[in-house]
Amino acid sequence: MQSRLSNGDPAKSEKVSAFVKALLDCDKPGARELLAQVSAAYPLALTRDLARAKRWIRDHARGSERYGLVASSHAYRLKPHAIDVRVDIDPVHWFLNDTADARCRFHLMAAATERKIQGLELDWICMTWDADLRMRGQQWRHHSFKGAKWQNINTRTLQQYHLNAYRVLLTRARQGMIIFVPSGDSADPTREPGFYDETFEYLAGMGIREV
Repeated sequence: MQSRLSNGDPAKSEKVSAFVKALLDCDKPGARELLAQVSAAYPLALTRDLARAKRWIRDHARGSERYGLVASSHAYRLKPHAIDVRVDIDPVHWFLNDTADARCRFHLMAAATERKIQGLELDWICMTWDADLRMRGQQWRHHSFKGAKWQNINTRTLQQYHLNAYRVLLTRARQGMIIFVPSGDSADPTREPGFYDETFEYLAGMGIREV
């Protein structure tokens, strides 16, 4: 799964892809350095407020620039935020249709997963980050939601596939991206704040600007 950023600036595209790789490889110094190099030309932001993330996307998009939500196919506990990755979107309607169609990406309601958006690109992306991939003790923990609870993904091959899915999602934007990490809910054992807090702190520690 390789990125296909084609924004007319190959050097910037390569640096964004390298930043995402360093981020997912837990290479903090490398990720910080690459972000510093690309941030002026590629706005990157972080938030715990989905409404704020949507405003950020709409404020940055100009003219006919395309934008939309993306999420991992394992992101089952984004439903309280009205994002249900189990709803099968039609990528043709989602990607190509205009605002007259409620199914299209412009409405920022339906999220495309890595399975639907691989090979496609938008100008601006809102990456919605669930507890399926969470930072814990300086390394990624991989989870799949089965039945009523999260279960560990222990197979190395499946873990790598999981990371590659996030790599695809994080490299779909030509112009810039905002990452939404939920705050969780202490009353919901499937969305404990601890499932999300270290991930948010890790991303913020890379130098990604919080909004």
